[in-house]
Amino acid sequence: MARLCSVAVTALAVALGCAATSAAQRKDASKPAPPPGKASWPTDGYDVQRTSWQRHESLISPASVKGMKLVWKLKLDNASRQLHNLFPPMIVSDVRTANGPKQIGVVAGVSDNVYGIDLDAGTQLWKRTFDNTFTDQANSRYYTLCPGGLTATPVVGPGAKPGQYIAYAISWDGRLRQLDVATGQDAAPPELFLPPNGKPYGLNLYKNVVYTTTAQGCGGNPNQFYAFDLATKKVGSFNPGSGGMWPRLGPTVGRDGSVYAGSGDGDYFPDREVFGQAIVAVKQNAATKALELSDWYAPTNAIWLRKRDLDMNVTGPVFEWKGKEYLAEASKECRIWLLDTSAMGGEDHRTPVDRTPLICNESVHFAAAGPWSAISTWEDTDGTRWVVLPFWGPKHPDFHAPIEHGDTVRGAVAAFKLEEQGGKVRLAPAWVSRDVNQADHAVIANGVVFAFGNGVDATQSTVDIGLTYNSWENRAKHSTHAELHAFDARTGDELWSSGDQIATFNHFTSLSLANGRVYIGTHDGTLYAFGVDRTPAGPEKPSASSQAAAKMDKRVTK
Repeated sequence: MARLCSVAVTALAVALGCAATSAAQRKDASKPAPPPGKASWPTDGYDVQRTSWQRHESLISPASVKGMKLVWKLKLDNASRQLHNLFPPMIVSDVRTANGPKQIGVVAGVSDNVYGIDLDAGTQLWKRTFDNTFTDQANSRYYTLCPGGLTATPVVGPGAKPGQYIAYAISWDGRLRQLDVATGQDAAPPELFLPPNGKPYGLNLYKNVVYTTTAQGCGGNPNQFYAFDLATKKVGSFNPGSGGMWPRLGPTVGRDGSVYAGSGDGDYFPDREVFGQAIVAVKQNAATKALELSDWYAPTNAIWLRKRDLDMNVTGPVFEWKGKEYLAEASKECRIWLLDTSAMGGEDHRTPVDRTPLICNESVHFAAAGPWSAISTWEDTDGTRWVVLPFWGPKHPDFHAPIEHGDTVRGAVAAFKLEEQGGKVRLAPAWVSRDVNQADHAVIANGVVFAFGNGVDATQSTVDIGLTYNSWENRAKHSTHAELHAFDARTGDELWSSGDQIATFNHFTSLSLANGRVYIGTHDGTLYAFGVDRTPAGPEKPSASSQAAAKMDKRVTK
């Protein structure tokens, strides 16, 4: 990791896993804190652990977010493919450019475009349309699950010079691209990485290795883990033998370099090295650069999950709590599994540290219910560890939290606290938000949880025409618009929402957050920036409602 960690301990270094842990930071809490660096968001989900927790934010707080407003919106010329269009900006502050330092967002579009956006001005700095070595075949089939094009959110790392940053992206033809963030020009020649016309998910960068996973068998390609070693240009892969690898934000990396992702619908025969319907961990062999299986977990009802198409489809974060590293994962079944990364699932690979009750999806629906994005996590100032899950559809009638904000019909955000009782660690329900239209990816900063309702029609099958309904034209016609929400991270109280300011829906995208602004893209190619006043908010303190909640054992509002 010499090249990545040679940078100073800045916001970018924290996100790349180079800075001290939160536990180490707390030990030095009595010392004066260094001036906060400008925030960055270099990978989908903020850091290699995919926590979606922005640690360097100094402007957003429960108080300041109430005055949030639309700062700018920018229409990009990227054409949609199926339901896909823009991915969230990967944010780098203080990029050295010919016109001075700039805060730049690297925005990928599904039609093989990447844009550099001046995030302070809301203007386009550059655009790259990748040349394509892939020749479309006459029998190539594109549909909502396999849209073709660029499908993986890029990742950003430091370059060789101060103020230089490199954006890594995978083009439609499967080549790894390395772009100078200041100009969009090639920082290195394209390199073969994946088979063309596949469907890779968000890239991760750890110790000079780029990781991704592929799914849905798009282009007839296998569903696998992939790694590109930047030093040797060697590609490693691991095939779980069954099921697509489709963590929405991309794979997660733990403290020992293990890479985690869930496998989709498929057989589970571990004695034959077939790991469908499981959470799989792989690790790069330092000598050969190959990816090798290191551990796995499969729920005891894996066969039933496959029969009902309730496969693993979210990105699960890795985090530390009381000296141990944990991984939180979920599937469309709509419960969270808490796993100890030192022994995933115990000796039988089927026993989690904790398993929550069903949170949603009483109807056992494969398409329009359950979580469909990522689990997020953050640590409070008192050391409390929180885990946040957005989900689609009604809350399960048997699931209850001490704080609930009305009936949940279209979706919501559920929050949990880690607790230890009788020597056992459990995820204790804390709150459920108000109703959100298809609740999607949540990001956290200074006691505020941002999540969005994507507004997309999630129907994939109807009684009259079955799966034929699942065309992008049908679903777009019945979609509404996205809406961004801000919640008090300790109580779930809604602090602000964008209302009807976002014109259309989005699909399989996420949020990014830095320096007082939250970014969201939509199906029509528009990037929105919502922000607070840029006067520093100072140290975040619990809101009055948070303090009241801490004194109450139970409160349910209808």
